Amino acid sequence: MTGLSEICNAIREDLEQRNAARDRAIVLSRQLIRHCSECIRAIHRRNWDGADGKLNDVEAGAAELKAVVQEYPDLYHTGYTQDALKEVAEAFITRAIISGRPLPSAAELNIESATYLKGLGEAATELRRFILDIMRREDGHSAEAERLLKVMDDIYDQLVTFDFPDALTHGLRRQTDIVRGVLERTRGDLTQSLRQQKLQDALQKLEKELDLEAGSEP
Repeated sequence: MTGLSEICNAIREDLEQRNAARDRAIVLSRQLIRHCSECIRAIHRRNWDGADGKLNDVEAGAAELKAVVQEYPDLYHTGYTQDALKEVAEAFITRAIISGRPLPSAAELNIESATYLKGLGEAATELRRFILDIMRREDGHSAEAERLLKVMDDIYDQLVTFDFPDALTHGLRRQTDIVRGVLERTRGDLTQSLRQQKLQDALQKLEKELDLEAGSEP
């Protein structure tokens, strides 16, 4: 059949190139997720220089990953690529929230809208760890823990408004439900901590008053 061999050879070459790009993208995605995890761990330790250094690695890794798959939209939109970019969004958003900086937008990070929103949701759930760390470190309730709880609340209030088909948001509804559950548990923990703190303050005040009364007796 005339031309069949040439057609198949061209298809084979295309598939070989796609397969090579896929293999490379998987490796880069794993590396990128690791850099993001290391960045968030540095933020937890308040190691700002380390966190910012890791963010540079994250930014470079994301650019490399996008370059590998830019000619193959199916590879760009596949699960492992978008999962890695979701972690990128989470790392940058978490850094901004903890340091009180303006949030980077999806356009600034060059990340798909649904992927960004899922990263935003994961950043909100990550804040629970920060709040619990604050409560342990400061032995209870604090203004910073309240601030982070409000951020979690604000993020949830926004996520719940994105009522679009899952074909567009790719699991955002499930992520939003997770944020709600984490938010409710964290609010309960913080409320309990505040009650305990108020009770402790009241007992200390009562103890001081009793000591003064005892000291004033003849």
